[in-house]
This record gives sequence, C-alpha cells and structure tokens, in this order.
Amino acid sequence: MNSFKVEGGVKLSGDVTPQGAKNEALQILCATLLTSEKVIIENVPEIIDVLRLIDLLKILGVKIEKISNNKYSFEAKNIDLAAIKSDDYQSKAKGLRGSIMVIGPLLSRFGKASIPKPGGDKIGRRRLDTHFDGLIKLGAKFNYDIKNYTYNVDALNLKGTYILLDQPSVTGTANIIMAASLAEGETTIYNAACEPYIQQLCSMINQMGGNVTGIGSNSLTIYGVKNLKGCTHKIDPDIIEIGSWIGLAALTRSDITIKGVNFKHLDQILNVFEKLGLNFIKEGNNLRIPSHKGGYEIQNYIDGSILTVSDGPWPLFTPDLLSIVLVVATQSRGSVLIHQKMFESRLFFVDKLIDMGAKIILCDPHRATVIGHDFKSQLKSTVMTSPDIRAGISLLIAALSAQGTSIIHNIEQIDRGYENIDERLKKLGAKIERVSI
Repeated sequence: MNSFKVEGGVKLSGDVTPQGAKNEALQILCATLLTSEKVIIENVPEIIDVLRLIDLLKILGVKIEKISNNKYSFEAKNIDLAAIKSDDYQSKAKGLRGSIMVIGPLLSRFGKASIPKPGGDKIGRRRLDTHFDGLIKLGAKFNYDIKNYTYNVDALNLKGTYILLDQPSVTGTANIIMAASLAEGETTIYNAACEPYIQQLCSMINQMGGNVTGIGSNSLTIYGVKNLKGCTHKIDPDIIEIGSWIGLAALTRSDITIKGVNFKHLDQILNVFEKLGLNFIKEGNNLRIPSHKGGYEIQNYIDGSILTVSDGPWPLFTPDLLSIVLVVATQSRGSVLIHQKMFESRLFFVDKLIDMGAKIILCDPHRATVIGHDFKSQLKSTVMTSPDIRAGISLLIAALSAQGTSIIHNIEQIDRGYENIDERLKKLGAKIERVSI
C-alpha cells in the first residue's frame, strides 16, 4: 500500500490548472448510456473513481476509446444487460458510490437495471431512497434483494409525472433526470439539486436532443423524447479542487495562481474564504492567491459573535470543502465554528489535527470549534491515515504546512479524487514522495 512522505514548512509558488470536476464526470459518463451514438467527453479527470466507472461501463458493453489525455469517446451501442449479474460487475459497482447513477439511464433505455449496494467514503449515512422513490413515481417497479444487497428496478415504459424530492440529492436528481429524459410525457422535479454538476448534465442532455428546462433552479421540467443522439461535452473545472488549492496556498502562505477557473460557480466559495481573512486577485480567468505573509483574520458577525461556517445544498457552501476550511482556520487569527450538517462522520478526522497541535474542540459529530494559532505555533508532523477523499486532502495540506516530516497512509482515498496530486505539488516546490511502507 502506498503512502505519502511529506516534508512540511516549505513555501510553494507557481501555477496550477484544476482538473475536470469529479462529481460532474461521474454523472456525465453514466449519461453516455442514454444513446447508442458516440459521445465524446473532454477534460475527464483521470482519477481512481472515474477510471473505475469507465471499467464498469466497459463491462456493460460500452465501447470506450481514449483519444488523448483526459479525452474519451463512449459508444453504448451494444449493451449486455446480462453482464449486470457478473461477478466483475458486482465487484466493481460495490466499490464505487457513483455506480448508482447507471440505474436511471439503463432503466429508461432498456427497461430494467440492477446495482449492488454501492460503497464510497465512510462519512455517515447516505441513503438511496430519493433515487428509487423518484423512479417508482415514473412507473418503475422496485425490489431490494436483501440477501445479496442488490437494488433492482424494471418498467415496461416510464411516464412523466410530478416529483417532489424529500431531499435535494445531487446523484438522486441526476438519476431521475436521466430516467425522465426518455420517459413518455412531461416530468417536473421540485426540490431538485441545482449544483453546477446538475446544470452541466442538463445542458449535455439538451445537446443530445433532450428537452430540460429550469436549469440552475430547484424546479426542473423534463420533456421526454424517444431517442437521444451523440454529442461532444467538456467537463467544467473542479470547484472542490480549486477550493483545495486555495486552502493549500493559505496554510503554507504561498503565492499560487489557479488557471482557467469558472468564476460563475465560485462566488460562495470565495465568500467563505474571504470571511476567513483571505484575499484574492482575479486575472482574467485565473485566480491568484497571494502569499498571506501577515496571516489572515476571521471576520466575526456584525454583532461581534463568532463566525459559523456551515454547509447546505447549492448555492450554499458545499460540504466537500468544510474540511479544507477547518484546516485553514487552524492558523487564522480568531475562532470559527464549523457546522457539518449533512454527514455525521466527516469531522472525525480532526483528532489527527489535534495530534499535530491544532486547537480544535469537537463539540459533537456535526460541530467543531477551531481556535487559530495565527502562525505563532506551527503544526507538528505526525503519522496519519486518510479516512476519505476530502479529509485526506485536508490532512495532506496540514502536513505540507507542518514542521518536520509526516507520513500519510491510505492515500488511495486521495487518489480517488485528485489527479496526480503529488506530481502537481512537486511542480509548485513541495517536498512529497509516494512511498511503499
């Protein structure tokens, strides 16, 4: 098993280009199942989770060609539904949370679909009821094989309807959109997720000849069509990775420029980091984080009370960046309350930061208070294990700022979401090695 060996306390500098959005890629790749024609996807992040999904699609019979780095073609002309029962399919689907999104397109195009209970990050309960409740309303019959932990759906034909989601699940919304795109009639999804990934999926379906309106809002209308055609789609830059680079620059007091960002989707993220005291320079489509040599000071509320940073559905602050905010706050001037509302296990990595000398009070599974050091006391190196993608990158950022040499185990979790992260860090001047321990 590989680990990272990190020598901390080194200031970094230079330019970095964000990878394609992981969360968008998982949806877009599943959407290639909606048509028998060739679909070309650009800016595909070549990370573990995406490569696993590509392997899963190959098992189903999708013809996949790598055109160049980060550019692939997909042709789902000859799908083998019998492959769903194969051990290879079952094994790969279990290890990938995003595999749940093959359900919608398979059901709408072929009338049936099956998926074993998917895995993913251990960050708390992540129920799938929203997915299947929506598909049932479209006319699907649902069966859960409790013995084999497998979800099964089938339908002779799906019919459009009104669907009120019990929660604005991103993957649940994506699954229902894809199923409704080939259903008979009109479907309205209210309380839909409206993250940039969903907006991109809707735009791609429209480019394929579909008809989705209300894009960017929480009320989507999908007018079903009989067939969808091929298209070329480019995945947006990953806003989560952009937030991670911002956090890295702040905690290491480095001067880093993130190239080719989409400012349209960054407002809320930049607003939160600005409340932590960070400054930014916008240069065209580039975002520069200058070296914060004098540190950064958290802004309290206007009545003087402590700032709270919490997560919520888009356009509120994304839960995927709360761990980054927490790490950045460890060296701020001032204090902040981090409130992780959506997942009850995502803050449990803070014990590693406490071992490194951070002043953090874990109030309960959802809340942590961080008292900043103001760079008067440097974090100390340690040996730690990455529990999930976002906690993993946060611990890596902490290690890069710490005094001494840290070891991070289970780095596959980081590789699941960040492409060639060690090589890209080295180009910025980081002292990091991938080692076998």
